[in-house]
Amino acid sequence: MGPPGSGKGTQSQSIVDKVSIIQISTGDMLRKAVSEETELGVKAKGLMDSGELVPDEVINGIIEERIREKDCENGFIADGFPRTNEQAKTLDELLEREKKQIDHVVFFDVPEKELIMRLLARAEKENRTDDTLEVIKNRLIVFRKNTESLIEYYQKRNLIRYIDGTGNPEDVKERLFRAIGE
Repeated sequence: MGPPGSGKGTQSQSIVDKVSIIQISTGDMLRKAVSEETELGVKAKGLMDSGELVPDEVINGIIEERIREKDCENGFIADGFPRTNEQAKTLDELLEREKKQIDHVVFFDVPEKELIMRLLARAEKENRTDDTLEVIKNRLIVFRKNTESLIEYYQKRNLIRYIDGTGNPEDVKERLFRAIGE
């Protein structure tokens, strides 16, 4: 978990490569639905283009379907999920039914100025229309508003691991692996 542009996807892939489990990215799943113009994609596009979160019930449904797939049997990394307390509670219920548990919640901490620079560079490189300066700033506001209580939720369970997400990706990866004991 971490704000947009904090390196969640990059570092999730590092864990995937090391421990041979899969990564589930709600952002990737939503962007795919938008590009394929599915019913969900049409609903989500307007919200995503303005930097707003897609409603919990939609995200929860996507995740529920996804974690029941065979490739999730040995575990998975949830990249960018949960983002709200409601999503976290739903995830707990889903995992309990599937006889799974959360091992770590990793929070990538990056200063806002650096996040904005990263996201603008990514927008240019990947031609992402959801990463304009106005949308980026709104996404960061929405992220902070929705995750403060979520961080507390996981702190109470002693699951959260804070990682300095600044610097080159290899240094961040080293800090990540030390924090999760890999």
